[in-house]
Amino acid sequence: MNFGFWETLERPIIALAPMANVTDAAFRSIIAKYGKPDVMYTEFVSADGLVSSGRDALLLDLKFGESERPIVAQFFGATPDHFYQVALLAQELGFDGIDINMGCPDRAVLKQGAGAALIETPELALKIISETKRGAGPLPVSVKTRLGLKKKTFREWIPRLLEAEPAAITIHGRTAKELSLVPADWEAIAEAAKIRDGYSKNVPILGNGDVKNLADAEEKAEKYGLDGIMVGRGIFGNPWFFTGHIPNTEEKLRVILEHTRLFEKMFSGRKNFDVMKKHYKAYVNGFDGAKELRTKLMAAKDADGVDLILREFSV
Repeated sequence: MNFGFWETLERPIIALAPMANVTDAAFRSIIAKYGKPDVMYTEFVSADGLVSSGRDALLLDLKFGESERPIVAQFFGATPDHFYQVALLAQELGFDGIDINMGCPDRAVLKQGAGAALIETPELALKIISETKRGAGPLPVSVKTRLGLKKKTFREWIPRLLEAEPAAITIHGRTAKELSLVPADWEAIAEAAKIRDGYSKNVPILGNGDVKNLADAEEKAEKYGLDGIMVGRGIFGNPWFFTGHIPNTEEKLRVILEHTRLFEKMFSGRKNFDVMKKHYKAYVNGFDGAKELRTKLMAAKDADGVDLILREFSV
């Protein structure tokens, strides 16, 4: 089995989840500066798209900097040969690992037979892992998944995944049908880790879902017998998450502008500036005048506009 960089990480492993239009290269760069986790993932990227005429636009989502290492490219799709091709691409681009999305609950993704739909087609899922490994060369291939599609089928699903010998498995503690509407089932994640113990104790199992802070992540890893924790929504507006630092208002405002400038530098003319605005909703809270400031930032059109708004607020 090829574990690659996973073998070098101390337990518990703390990872940043891949989130579309959130964990882009600009935000990951900010996180790497203010509170780097043990491993980072790109936004999830379509394997089908990367082997089509739309490839150039999608390559933007695979942009990364050296400060983010180890950095894992995450792909979704349902065509094994396409995964072989994007695995070759990941090697070429210099990634440290590849992750296959087998957990996305988005309807458009499920209609393709991709994401969490692969839980119901294990033979296809295993073929995708095999082809990804074939193209990955020295890069370790991991999987992110859920407890099931419409119901919890992890007791059957996890053993099938383990047959494919992935470098790591991250389990989101809900079914795809549940989206994020119910609390994550950490007891089920713990049971999945015990299932792993009967196959290969070497395959790291990471849990994901409703992690509040760094202390909570470490407690969950210990309590549920996991090798690590993946953090998703908890990172919104808080690039300090992985240090446990609680920023003051001045720090938040400074990083809002730094993040915005970096986003504009990397993506101006290629990504809609509105993508930044979901970050403003998260950064700007918990202090006097936050609601009014948030309203003004949501109307901003560029980084200079954000700079002016923040200067006026700080006067």
